[in-house]
Amino acid sequence: MKNKKEVDGLMSHTGEWLRSKGMHPDIVMSSRIRLARNMKDIPFPNKAKKKDLYEILSLVEQAANEINYFADSNYFKISELDNVDRQLLVERHLMSHEHATNPDGKALIVSPEEIVSVMVNEEDHLRIQVMHSGFNLDETWDIANTIDNALSEKLSFAYSFHWGYLTSCPTNTGTAIRGSGMLHLPALVMTKQINKVLAAVAKLNFASRGFYGEGTQASGNFYQISNQVSLGHSEQEVIQNINGLIRQIIEQEEQARQALLVQNKPMLEDKIFRSFGVLKAAHIISSQETVELLSMVRLGVDLNVIKDVSREAINELFIMIQPAHLQKFEGKKLTAAERDSKRASVIRQKLGGI
Repeated sequence: MKNKKEVDGLMSHTGEWLRSKGMHPDIVMSSRIRLARNMKDIPFPNKAKKKDLYEILSLVEQAANEINYFADSNYFKISELDNVDRQLLVERHLMSHEHATNPDGKALIVSPEEIVSVMVNEEDHLRIQVMHSGFNLDETWDIANTIDNALSEKLSFAYSFHWGYLTSCPTNTGTAIRGSGMLHLPALVMTKQINKVLAAVAKLNFASRGFYGEGTQASGNFYQISNQVSLGHSEQEVIQNINGLIRQIIEQEEQARQALLVQNKPMLEDKIFRSFGVLKAAHIISSQETVELLSMVRLGVDLNVIKDVSREAINELFIMIQPAHLQKFEGKKLTAAERDSKRASVIRQKLGGI
């Protein structure tokens, strides 16, 4: 692994999960598998002392250095990063807000294409995360399982034959797997069917969250759908269940999109082109307005209403217009007003000439 004290190298490429590949990339932006693991005989992070946290850091770093998969990965000690770099890692969905907020005794491993990230000493000793573009949970699980097996050969995980993997939060106990899909559902929102869909999701004991997961509200018509518990279910059952639910939501979103095209195509096209026009012309624009407008442009690309923009380019903009990314582009800290101006400039450059 490469020990890093800055994240600038991540700015030179696009994370694989944004590349609009896999099945149904028009509706499913990304698929994610997350595994929670803790070390045997060491207090979990919420009860651990500083020496315990640093013991975990040492054990994980040594183990990862002996695993071929991590040979080209970056290793970040969170306490060595400044606030902007920490926030950038959150914006790229590589770690949680909690991991960034309390950095002492924490680390992050990131694979070259940002497919794999491992949070060390977040809520659990290890949070192994794998993300892929599109609707691709099966391959995502295969990678997560391979990494989990490799780490389990080097580390002793806390496991009970009765309860399964032991975790800080009881809802993660068992297989400790969380499968999720990031879904773009603008047609269900516009046809006012989204609340019915989300109610059904909750009734089936699944969770729906915003673009940045737990504790965030939906924005840009993005919803992260995931299982809530893993106890009593095998990994295959969890993945099969979330796959089935996502397929149903995809079908409903496709039907809603067709209904909009059939029943009120002029209104839909007008909304899409107005959104595109504002993004191309604005010189000051907020993050919230940008996300809502990008959502409509993305829908326009999906429906072939807008023909000269790639979905990948729009996906990238959802990340590029976030505060830490804007400050990295500018090379200095920016006020909120300066970020609104820089955001508009970045969008105009990205969409320029289209």
